[in-house]
Amino acid sequence: MKQAPQIGDRITDKSAPPDERIVRNWIGPDAFEHWSELQSWIAASYPGVFTPDWLYGGKKRGWSLRYKNTRASCTLQPAYGLFSVQVVLGRAEREKFEERRYLWSPQLVKLYDEARAYPDGKWLTVAISSAEVRHEVIELVSMKRPPLSGGSMSRKF
Repeated sequence: MKQAPQIGDRITDKSAPPDERIVRNWIGPDAFEHWSELQSWIAASYPGVFTPDWLYGGKKRGWSLRYKNTRASCTLQPAYGLFSVQVVLGRAEREKFEERRYLWSPQLVKLYDEARAYPDGKWLTVAISSAEVRHEVIELVSMKRPPLSGGSMSRKF
């Protein structure tokens, strides 16, 4: 007998990448609104730069949607009842983060401080639970790569 999904469970059916309907049903309507807003912001801010790429990370990690050109910008990770965004902050981005340290939310600073530093940077996985958190993630992504058009760090999407 198959167990009912638990909050945070990933989409693990490896037969095909999830489509919009599957993601919406899995993460729920509130999280899907943030998912759609973030995707729209990326498309408007980086026209023609990224081709979203679904990656399968195995039974434990499931599917994730990566935005990458030559290096990863961010990865959207759908989970049951929620979704997170992973952003890797390299040396330059970490310096920028530290310069603005007291402007970020206490929750994001705590997440940053607790993230392990790897040779390629700090890997932050931020659960998107509100428009405010989504805006902070937009600022993190903008720090990594300034928007080309249609978006800025101050734009409220």
